[in-house]
Amino acid sequence: MAEASVKVRTMLRTYGRQLTSARRIARFDRTMLLARAERPDPDARDARRKEMVQRVAREIIENLIVNGSENPVVLDIKTALEHEVGQPLVFEYPLDGDDLHILRDTPAGPQVLPPDVMGRLLGRLWEIAVSRVDETML
Repeated sequence: MAEASVKVRTMLRTYGRQLTSARRIARFDRTMLLARAERPDPDARDARRKEMVQRVAREIIENLIVNGSENPVVLDIKTALEHEVGQPLVFEYPLDGDDLHILRDTPAGPQVLPPDVMGRLLGRLWEIAVSRVDETML
């Protein structure tokens, strides 16, 4: 568990550094555009932002939600999905190397969700993650 915590902190620190670098590069680009008296293209900026939001959302889903995290954004995304479903969910990869399983708690014990339900939940998870990352990203 401590190892996963260290990995999450390392990833978040790396993400913070990337954000700082991206801001510096963006300021530099704006300065260069203004020096050439050109106007920045808002469509290109929006496309780059959308790509970055999707990349971060993918990272959250692939690593943080499956491995577990105490990150407030991750917890918010999981809570929103669980609220829509109406029950707690567990994301796990089986030891046999199979694909991701989503489990729900039933009176008979944990139960793996059927593929069609899991597909809908993963789609909704993606929508929630993209929305939350977009809201929190500068």
